[in-house]
Amino acid sequence: MEKDFLEHGLNFNRRRFLSKLSLGLGSVALGSLLIPDLFTGGSGDEAGLPPGIPDFAPKAKRVIYLFQNGAPSQLESFDYKPKLREMMGQELPPSIRAGQRLTGMTANQTSFPLVGSYYDFKQYGNSQAWISDLFPHTAKVVDDICIIKSMYTEAINHDPALTFFQTGAQQGNRPSMGAWLSYGLGSENKNLPAYTVLLSRGKGNGQGVYSKLWTNGFLDSTHQGVQFSSGEDPVLYLKDPDGLNRFERRKMLDKLAEMNDISYKEFGDPEINAKIQQYEMAYRMQTAVPEITDLSKEPDDIIKLYGPDCLVPGTFAANCLLARKLSENGVRFVQLYHQGWDQHGELPKEMAGQAKDVDQASAALITDLKQRGLLDETLVIWGGEFGRTNYSQGKMTVDNYGRDHHPRCFSIWMAGGGVKPGIVYGESDEFGYNIVKDPVHVHDFQATVLHQLGLNHEKLIFKHLGRRYRLTDVSGKVVKDILI
Repeated sequence: MEKDFLEHGLNFNRRRFLSKLSLGLGSVALGSLLIPDLFTGGSGDEAGLPPGIPDFAPKAKRVIYLFQNGAPSQLESFDYKPKLREMMGQELPPSIRAGQRLTGMTANQTSFPLVGSYYDFKQYGNSQAWISDLFPHTAKVVDDICIIKSMYTEAINHDPALTFFQTGAQQGNRPSMGAWLSYGLGSENKNLPAYTVLLSRGKGNGQGVYSKLWTNGFLDSTHQGVQFSSGEDPVLYLKDPDGLNRFERRKMLDKLAEMNDISYKEFGDPEINAKIQQYEMAYRMQTAVPEITDLSKEPDDIIKLYGPDCLVPGTFAANCLLARKLSENGVRFVQLYHQGWDQHGELPKEMAGQAKDVDQASAALITDLKQRGLLDETLVIWGGEFGRTNYSQGKMTVDNYGRDHHPRCFSIWMAGGGVKPGIVYGESDEFGYNIVKDPVHVHDFQATVLHQLGLNHEKLIFKHLGRRYRLTDVSGKVVKDILI
């Protein structure tokens, strides 16, 4: 019946659609929404053609990105450096820093005392990867993940570094990674958005998370991330107003579409048809979202796997479980942001709390996807915007110290989606300050993510204001050594 309403209300069929192709890309986008199988087109054409088939056979269908906002220390998580304990309190050799850039918080320090991790490390899995005692659950799934210890970025402060990871540029107003994937591949489920965003906050020092991180930028607004909240209404303004039933809402949307169609014919603005798509998506989400966000029906073994916090809305654990449900229902890109990792002081205490918030649920997500047969087609990513210094910021003791921002070397991990499991890639020097083997730039990381979803990062292009833009700007190479 809903399909009949759409076809009648919008007076839309194949013949009409084909006759309207000359009106521009807005009509093409509307056709893609209303009749998904009507056509397929190449992705990423420089003229901004709508979503279509991948450039080549993908290894992954979807992404779940567990972003640890604030930058967790690699030296207390996945990059074991016993040398720092041996030289505790001694000065960082000038030859190691070599005049590299510092933040304003430590630029005036006259001393840079080395500080080793308060927490012990042990080796796990076939790879014998070193994992901190802060992450016992991650240690249990180490044979399912790929730890990259040689990430580096160009940004040294939170906002530009976070924006760089998400959009490929340190300034705002660029499409985010999820928006690029929505543009390049479209959605797998017509009742849910291709790109969703979930937020949680730990007990540590937090950094801001802003909507510019999931913006569509210069792409159609249909590609913007849809934020899910932990309140009574997971997606705001989705419910029908009081006194308006679903049938009446359908009639209202049909009339609104007719009016927007008249406006489009007059002005030719593609955003007019984008609004139609958004209204229709919201209408369909009214049924899909409440079911997806209801975690109360999950079996006891799943609740035990993720931990009791997964039943507390807005927690990292609850968002990980919701991410699994969204992903298995065809959401192309699920972005989680967990705030609280900015440990400039009291790092041992704060990081312990942060790790406890995320460790069990992160590992549970890997296990859950794997036992459902979904890990092979779902790329899971865990990491922050940069790393932490090997020297203490300000005064230090063995059990109380802080670490400043460090963009030159840090760690993330990836799992599933065609990434080799159970390996450690890249290496830092014995001080954990510089990369000595297999560096991975942010654009290399982004190119690799796109590649696993069947997209050539050099071809996923959108022409805007006379320039051809892409997520990886003018650089980036696929890190093939970590791929199956």
